[in-house]
Amino acid sequence: MSAIPLLRRFRGHVDLKIQSDPSVDVRIVERPGIHLDSRRCDALVADLRVVVARTLGGASLDYGVFTGAKERLDRSVITVIYRKGTDEPLAFSALAILPISLRGRSEDVLHLGLAMVDPSVRSHGLSWALYGLTVMHMFVRRQLRPLWVSSVSQVPAVVGLVDVGFSKVFPSCDTDRRPTLEQVAVAHQLMRHHRDAFGVGPEASFDEERFVIRNAYTGGSDHLKKSYEDAAKHRVDAYNELCRRELDYERGDDFLQVGQYDFAVVRRYLRRGNRV
Repeated sequence: MSAIPLLRRFRGHVDLKIQSDPSVDVRIVERPGIHLDSRRCDALVADLRVVVARTLGGASLDYGVFTGAKERLDRSVITVIYRKGTDEPLAFSALAILPISLRGRSEDVLHLGLAMVDPSVRSHGLSWALYGLTVMHMFVRRQLRPLWVSSVSQVPAVVGLVDVGFSKVFPSCDTDRRPTLEQVAVAHQLMRHHRDAFGVGPEASFDEERFVIRNAYTGGSDHLKKSYEDAAKHRVDAYNELCRRELDYERGDDFLQVGQYDFAVVRRYLRRGNRV
């Protein structure tokens, strides 16, 4: 399936179902709080909570879309993967659309938020649908103009995935890369206005030299805090070393990564193919 022509057909806030894969169905819902009624929003959030409970051994999350609050759902893009032909949720990503001001213009940052996969299907290669297809949709919605993206994580595998998957990302394992003035501005506004969207409490402080959020797990994301030993590692050891060196896992630090989605990223995704 060609993703860009497909997504160009949708001009409103989409509730898009893709059924081309033989084993799973994919649903992408943009800003569900705006165009879905409360019953359908509650059902969507319930599907996310099912995957959270399976992934975290019965624990829950109490921030962002997981609260079910309309204002969070109004600015989210949610992708859910279901077992083929059923209503059983297997995985999801919950991305947040966060408004900022840059050079006197209004901009949206697409925060990559949280993705979770039921442990029973983690080896099934679902990442394309959870992030790739969803972010491409938002890129098309912007008429192919570069899209700011952000991610908050202490997991080396995720830090590496973001660095490799997007353009001009900071922090990076490239020790010569420094943040641009625009990236610093984006990071400060995210911390000033939107930390609740990624479960970071008011106690957390931000190191703008390293883009490290200190004491990040006090705003509803407590169950996501990991030790370095328990955090999934990247196949490139430079990302593992970056996290080990720069983050205090006992305190609960995170990297705030800021980058862009542009044509270079699209080309890389399309070369890999768009199968889920």
